[in-house]
Amino acid sequence: MTSTSPAETAAPTTRSLPDDDGTGGVLSGPWRALTLGIVSVVLLLAFEATAVNTAMPTAAQQLDGIGLYAFAFSAYFTTTLLAMVVSGQWCDRSGPLAPLFSGIAVFAAGLVTAGTAVNMWMFVAGRAVQGLGGGLVIVALYVVVGRAFPERLRPAVFAAFSAAWVLPSILGPVISGAVTQHLGWRWVFLAVPVLVLLPLAVMGPALRRSEKSQPPSRAGAYDWRRTRDAAMVALGAALLQYAGQRLDRWAPLPAVAGLALLGPAVLRLLPRGTLRAVRGLPTVILLRGIAAGAFFASELFIPLMMQTQRGLSVTMAGLTLAPGGLSWAFGSWLQGRPGAERHRGALIRIGFVGTAVAVGGAALVLFPAVPVWVTAAFWAVGGAGMGLAIASISVLMMKLSKPEETGGNSAALQLSDALGNVLLTGLAGVLFAALGGGAVGAPAHGADGGSALPAGAFAAVFLTMPVVALVGAALSGRATAKAGA
Repeated sequence: MTSTSPAETAAPTTRSLPDDDGTGGVLSGPWRALTLGIVSVVLLLAFEATAVNTAMPTAAQQLDGIGLYAFAFSAYFTTTLLAMVVSGQWCDRSGPLAPLFSGIAVFAAGLVTAGTAVNMWMFVAGRAVQGLGGGLVIVALYVVVGRAFPERLRPAVFAAFSAAWVLPSILGPVISGAVTQHLGWRWVFLAVPVLVLLPLAVMGPALRRSEKSQPPSRAGAYDWRRTRDAAMVALGAALLQYAGQRLDRWAPLPAVAGLALLGPAVLRLLPRGTLRAVRGLPTVILLRGIAAGAFFASELFIPLMMQTQRGLSVTMAGLTLAPGGLSWAFGSWLQGRPGAERHRGALIRIGFVGTAVAVGGAALVLFPAVPVWVTAAFWAVGGAGMGLAIASISVLMMKLSKPEETGGNSAALQLSDALGNVLLTGLAGVLFAALGGGAVGAPAHGADGGSALPAGAFAAVFLTMPVVALVGAALSGRATAKAGA
């Protein structure tokens, strides 16, 4: 994210494995093991993300921690923010191998801590440790793609990232629900660490060969100021979430403190001009946060809406989101087709519009006469839009980054993603609570699916987030350089 001299950019740091002859795909000889290893890691993260949402209510009830339910989610995201910045600098200085493997180990340790928790505070601590591992891993994976794969194969790798979410999106709620019911919620967490052995075994040798062929790092001293700023962002985001859930006369105090910490730190961490949507890389970074926030802040409320407004079971409500996982993979695959490169800006715009249509259409289920499958159908449209937009944004970030800046810019991209999730989910929670929905995650319904939650609380969320997505569509033209630039 900083300018460098020509001497520092001369080393061919994006080519690490055998020379690319322009033929073969991501599963051809030189890249097969690395691709399978990367997909295995993403598969692990995806299954945990989909399974934990199903098991979380039972865990909180058995640990007498319903009051801390929302913090089990926010603890993960806030520590992820910190770990992303650390991982970006770590990768730029010594390559992605150490932060990737360390992150996998820390993620597994967090799962064990949460799975063996004796109270809710220990459970929240386990989720925070998971967030540290997840933040280290996701940035390191982006750096692996930038360093080990030629530019022509990167869209296909990002498509594989999305494809790895398909099976967890479909099977995660079913498996997690069955395990929670028959074996107990703890096994949802304790069984996953065993899976870390697979990606370590598959990608370890290929990644080590990749690292050995890299030139020595030219990075300077570790910038502790960036770590301080990341900690300020994490704490500020946590305070804003806390204030949004209180909604009492004391709520402005943590909100003001959160903004005071968050604002200056974000300006220092993100590329200059990000919040002003300066053409090129700053807009690309900004769009990632808008896309992630608008989509996932809405997705959070769909299972709750399906349970409380239409009486679906926990498992069936979760499966409403499954078509989105399938279509996300399709959209990501589509943007990787030959000829898509010259249409990146249009693909991002189409993706944002599809997301806006999906979020608004999903809320039609609030009308009793509308069948529940309508929400699943609209969410398939949103998933396809996100597949187009997110993968294209990632490809553009790589294209606009110097080799030695890939780690820092990957961290900025993921930081924007996490910030978008935290801030827009917080906004959605405030709107939901202000219109009578109560705090997110509160046990507001019984076993029969009945609820006093007002439909207007859901409508506020599903009418606001499409507007956010359309703002992203309007800004998408600024993600690419002007003709002749």
